[in-house]
Amino acid sequence: MEDIFEMIDVKSKTQTKLFKKKEIIQSQGSTVKSAYLIKKGLVRSFFIDEKGKEHIYMFASEGWIIADLESQEFNKPSELTIDCIEDSEVITLSINYFKKENISAEKLKKHSVLMARRIAVLQRRVIMLMSYSAKQRYLRFIETYPNLPNRIPQKMIASYLGITPEALSKIRNEKKG
Repeated sequence: MEDIFEMIDVKSKTQTKLFKKKEIIQSQGSTVKSAYLIKKGLVRSFFIDEKGKEHIYMFASEGWIIADLESQEFNKPSELTIDCIEDSEVITLSINYFKKENISAEKLKKHSVLMARRIAVLQRRVIMLMSYSAKQRYLRFIETYPNLPNRIPQKMIASYLGITPEALSKIRNEKKG
Protein backbone atom coordinates (compact mmCIF):
# COMPACT_ATOMS: atom_id res chain seq x y z
CA MET A 1 0.00 0.00 0.00
CA GLU A 2 1.12 3.52 -0.77
CA ASP A 3 2.56 5.54 2.11
CA ILE A 4 -0.29 7.12 4.08
CA PHE A 5 1.38 10.54 4.06
CA GLU A 6 1.51 10.54 0.25
CA MET A 7 -1.98 9.07 0.04
CA ILE A 8 -3.63 11.98 1.77
CA ASP A 9 -1.35 14.64 0.31
CA VAL A 10 -0.29 16.06 3.66
CA LYS A 11 2.11 18.61 2.22
CA SER A 12 -0.49 21.01 0.89
CA LYS A 13 -3.63 20.26 2.87
CA THR A 14 -2.68 20.04 6.51
CA GLN A 15 -1.07 21.55 9.54
CA THR A 16 1.69 19.81 11.51
CA LYS A 17 2.26 20.47 15.20
CA LEU A 18 4.68 19.12 17.79
CA PHE A 19 3.22 17.99 21.11
CA LYS A 20 5.11 17.06 24.26
CA LYS A 21 4.52 13.90 26.29
CA LYS A 22 1.29 14.25 28.36
CA GLU A 23 0.15 17.26 26.30
CA ILE A 24 -3.54 17.27 25.40
CA ILE A 25 -4.45 17.48 21.72
CA GLN A 26 -8.23 17.39 22.22
CA SER A 27 -10.25 17.71 25.42
CA GLN A 28 -13.35 15.85 26.49
CA GLY A 29 -16.32 18.20 26.11
CA SER A 30 -14.90 20.18 23.18
CA THR A 31 -16.59 20.28 19.78
CA VAL A 32 -14.22 18.71 17.30
CA LYS A 33 -13.69 19.50 13.63
CA SER A 34 -10.41 17.62 13.11
CA ALA A 35 -8.83 14.21 12.84
CA TYR A 36 -5.21 13.65 13.73
CA LEU A 37 -2.66 11.71 11.70
CA ILE A 38 0.31 10.62 13.76
CA LYS A 39 3.51 11.34 11.89
CA LYS A 40 5.80 10.49 14.81
CA GLY A 41 5.15 9.42 18.37
CA LEU A 42 2.28 7.81 20.23
CA VAL A 43 -1.09 9.15 21.38
CA ARG A 44 -4.21 7.72 22.98
CA SER A 45 -7.86 8.58 23.21
CA PHE A 46 -9.70 8.00 26.48
CA PHE A 47 -12.63 9.15 28.56
CA ILE A 48 -13.24 9.58 32.25
CA ASP A 49 -16.49 8.09 33.52
CA GLU A 50 -18.78 9.64 36.14
CA LYS A 51 -16.84 7.83 38.90
CA GLY A 52 -13.56 9.34 37.72
CA LYS A 53 -12.24 6.11 36.21
CA GLU A 54 -10.18 6.39 33.03
CA HIS A 55 -11.06 4.16 30.07
CA ILE A 56 -8.67 4.00 27.12
CA TYR A 57 -10.48 3.76 23.83
CA MET A 58 -7.61 3.66 21.32
CA PHE A 59 -3.88 4.02 20.80
CA ALA A 60 -2.43 5.58 17.64
CA SER A 61 1.20 5.47 16.58
CA GLU A 62 2.96 6.39 13.36
CA GLY A 63 0.65 6.25 10.35
CA TRP A 64 -2.60 5.93 12.35
CA ILE A 65 -5.44 8.43 12.36
CA ILE A 66 -7.26 9.17 15.61
CA ALA A 67 -10.44 11.21 16.05
CA ASP A 68 -13.79 11.47 17.75
CA LEU A 69 -16.02 10.67 14.77
CA GLU A 70 -19.27 11.02 16.70
CA SER A 71 -18.39 14.55 17.74
CA GLN A 72 -17.45 15.46 14.18
CA GLU A 73 -20.40 13.91 12.41
CA PHE A 74 -23.12 14.96 14.84
CA ASN A 75 -21.61 18.23 16.12
CA LYS A 76 -21.71 16.94 19.70
CA PRO A 77 -19.23 17.66 22.48
CA SER A 78 -16.43 15.11 22.38
CA GLU A 79 -16.52 12.28 24.85
CA LEU A 80 -12.85 11.59 24.22
CA THR A 81 -9.67 13.27 25.32
CA ILE A 82 -6.65 12.71 23.09
CA ASP A 83 -3.22 13.14 24.65
CA CYS A 84 0.37 12.19 23.97
CA ILE A 85 2.06 9.18 25.53
CA GLU A 86 5.32 10.26 23.86
CA ASP A 87 6.53 13.48 22.29
CA SER A 88 4.60 13.45 19.01
CA GLU A 89 4.43 15.10 15.62
CA VAL A 90 0.77 15.29 14.63
CA ILE A 91 -0.85 16.37 11.39
CA THR A 92 -4.25 18.00 11.88
CA LEU A 93 -6.74 17.12 9.18
CA SER A 94 -9.87 19.23 8.91
CA ILE A 95 -13.02 17.14 8.73
CA ASN A 96 -13.81 19.09 5.57
CA TYR A 97 -10.68 17.60 3.97
CA PHE A 98 -12.43 14.22 3.87
CA LYS A 99 -15.70 15.70 2.58
CA LYS A 100 -14.40 17.67 -0.39
CA GLU A 101 -16.50 17.27 -3.49
CA ASN A 102 -13.49 17.38 -5.78
CA ILE A 103 -11.77 14.36 -4.24
CA SER A 104 -10.88 11.85 -6.96
CA ALA A 105 -12.34 8.36 -7.06
CA GLU A 106 -8.84 6.98 -6.54
CA LYS A 107 -8.27 9.06 -3.39
CA LEU A 108 -11.75 8.19 -2.12
CA LYS A 109 -10.95 4.50 -2.55
CA LYS A 110 -7.68 4.92 -0.64
CA HIS A 111 -9.44 6.82 2.15
CA SER A 112 -12.05 4.09 2.40
CA VAL A 113 -9.25 1.54 2.88
CA LEU A 114 -7.93 3.57 5.83
CA MET A 115 -11.41 3.87 7.32
CA ALA A 116 -12.07 0.16 6.84
CA ARG A 117 -8.81 -0.60 8.67
CA ARG A 118 -9.86 1.55 11.60
CA ILE A 119 -13.36 0.07 11.71
CA ALA A 120 -11.98 -3.48 11.58
CA VAL A 121 -9.69 -2.82 14.55
CA LEU A 122 -12.57 -1.33 16.53
CA GLN A 123 -14.88 -4.23 15.59
CA ARG A 124 -12.30 -6.72 16.84
CA ARG A 125 -11.98 -4.70 20.03
CA VAL A 126 -15.74 -4.78 20.73
CA ILE A 127 -15.88 -8.53 20.12
CA MET A 128 -12.82 -8.98 22.31
CA LEU A 129 -14.35 -7.02 25.20
CA MET A 130 -17.63 -8.93 24.94
CA SER A 131 -16.27 -12.45 24.82
CA TYR A 132 -12.51 -12.89 25.33
CA SER A 133 -10.74 -13.82 28.54
CA ALA A 134 -8.21 -11.35 29.92
CA LYS A 135 -5.35 -13.44 28.50
CA GLN A 136 -6.99 -13.57 25.04
CA ARG A 137 -7.46 -9.77 25.15
CA TYR A 138 -3.78 -9.27 25.88
CA LEU A 139 -2.73 -11.63 23.08
CA ARG A 140 -5.05 -9.78 20.67
CA PHE A 141 -3.57 -6.47 21.82
CA ILE A 142 -0.06 -7.72 21.03
CA GLU A 143 -1.27 -8.95 17.64
CA THR A 144 -2.97 -5.63 16.81
CA TYR A 145 -0.21 -3.39 18.18
CA PRO A 146 2.98 -5.52 17.99
CA ASN A 147 5.35 -2.57 18.44
CA LEU A 148 3.53 -0.84 21.29
CA PRO A 149 3.71 -2.94 24.48
CA ASN A 150 7.18 -1.61 25.34
CA ARG A 151 6.13 1.99 24.63
CA ILE A 152 2.98 2.05 26.78
CA PRO A 153 2.83 1.94 30.59
CA GLN A 154 1.28 -1.28 31.93
CA LYS A 155 -1.48 0.71 33.64
CA MET A 156 -2.63 2.09 30.26
CA ILE A 157 -2.56 -1.32 28.59
CA ALA A 158 -4.66 -2.71 31.45
CA SER A 159 -7.16 0.15 31.05
CA TYR A 160 -7.42 -0.54 27.31
CA LEU A 161 -8.01 -4.24 28.00
CA GLY A 162 -10.54 -3.60 30.75
CA ILE A 163 -8.51 -5.43 33.40
CA THR A 164 -6.51 -4.46 36.45
CA PRO A 165 -2.76 -3.79 36.23
CA GLU A 166 -2.26 -6.73 38.61
CA ALA A 167 -4.15 -9.09 36.29
CA LEU A 168 -2.07 -7.86 33.36
CA SER A 169 1.16 -8.41 35.31
CA LYS A 170 0.09 -11.99 36.04
CA ILE A 171 -0.73 -12.63 32.35
CA ARG A 172 2.59 -11.18 31.21
CA ASN A 173 4.49 -13.32 33.73
CA GLU A 174 2.63 -16.46 32.57
CA LYS A 175 3.45 -15.63 28.96
CA LYS A 176 7.17 -15.31 29.77
CA GLY A 177 7.23 -18.66 31.57
